[in-house]
Amino acid sequence: MHVGGLFEFTLPDNAPADYLKQLVEDMREAHTIPPPWNLKVVETPLLGVRVPLMREIHDVDLEYHVRHSALPHPGGQRELGVLVSRLHSNELDLRRPLWEVHVIEGLEGNRFALYSKTHHSLVDGVSGMRLIMRAMSPDPDQRGMPAFWTVGEGARPQRAPQQEDGRAQLTRPLDAIRGSASALAGLSRATLDLALAAVDDRPLQAPYRAPSSVLGGRITGQRRFATQQYELKRLRRIARAASCTLNDIVLYLSGSALRRYLAEHARLPNRPLTAGIPVNLREADDLSMGTAVGMMVAELGTNVANPLERLEAIRRSSSEAKRHLRELPAAARTSYALLINGPYIAALLAGLGGHAPIPFNLGTSNVPGPPEPLYFNGSRLDALYPLSLLLHGNALNITCVSYAGTLNFGFTGARDTLPHLQHLAVYMGEALDEISQIVLGKGARAPARARRA
Repeated sequence: MHVGGLFEFTLPDNAPADYLKQLVEDMREAHTIPPPWNLKVVETPLLGVRVPLMREIHDVDLEYHVRHSALPHPGGQRELGVLVSRLHSNELDLRRPLWEVHVIEGLEGNRFALYSKTHHSLVDGVSGMRLIMRAMSPDPDQRGMPAFWTVGEGARPQRAPQQEDGRAQLTRPLDAIRGSASALAGLSRATLDLALAAVDDRPLQAPYRAPSSVLGGRITGQRRFATQQYELKRLRRIARAASCTLNDIVLYLSGSALRRYLAEHARLPNRPLTAGIPVNLREADDLSMGTAVGMMVAELGTNVANPLERLEAIRRSSSEAKRHLRELPAAARTSYALLINGPYIAALLAGLGGHAPIPFNLGTSNVPGPPEPLYFNGSRLDALYPLSLLLHGNALNITCVSYAGTLNFGFTGARDTLPHLQHLAVYMGEALDEISQIVLGKGARAPARARRA
């Protein structure tokens, strides 16, 4: 249940030979570790059984949590991908705070990488990105910057307290009751909509109608990881020319790559694969940690051969899913995510994962990241790639993060289920070239940064 991130940096021009050694030592020198980085799962006195509660500890072993690794020669993307795939395959130690960071030296081109993994109960994609923005700086000359695990929830700006008059205090319980009633009514309407979508031919995709595919079934703990990076300006030009959104293009690229991958490596289902898409529910000024996401389901058009028709099918499906979620009262959106995932989670807890129906075939997410280049103690952040969690029945996750004019895709797959995962990344680049030439005309092809793991 951990998520992760791979961050690639270029060393500053004047970096001494022991720059990374000193960086790791400085990272381990922190004396105060705030929540959530000092939270440990509670164990009950009897039999050491763990319960879903956490407590703060004051003796975080930073030599355990902050690790120093080196790549074998030649230190290319393949060697980095092999190491990160192995690191992401290992579970977090539930007897300690649920995070690790690995500083990786030896990356070709005077560069290094940082891989982090954190239990999903502590962060989601949006809170993780905001954490990065707080821990780095747009100033390449800034030094003495603390690591992100020294910055906790207490560092976020606090909203000014508002005085309530007596009338407001009396009406607040009534407002809560009205909000609960509105949420319940909204969930009832949403359930009816999903029930009708399950038996009718509608653009709205109902959960638990995902077709059987190689992505289903039980998975092992080993992972593969691959990446791709594209110019954000190019993707937005395609979206404008095709009268769709950037998210639609992300779904199109995922669906097109999967269509080809399944046709060549497994069996392509007759019905479209579906994606579960997390939706951020935070307010713009909410910098809290933890998880605050809703969920919607859309098709990926994997059963449609024509690229433009595939994109249109995705656009219709995602537009209907957004409308469906938008019509829910705000108070009901978190509960709606539980409505979609609840039966699936119950099946996992009962040991039926991989044998019970799944709400969608894979998770797909587009997380907004920093728009300007960032630095950490003089080292320029060149790229960041997300790694996600996998569960029985969902052997693949495709997540992308925008950063400094680029869109960075991370493909996390179950190693024994999805061989040659790097092919999926290559196929995505070729799908981008194809839709570029169709929508923007000849000459729109641009080299993608194809990488493998």
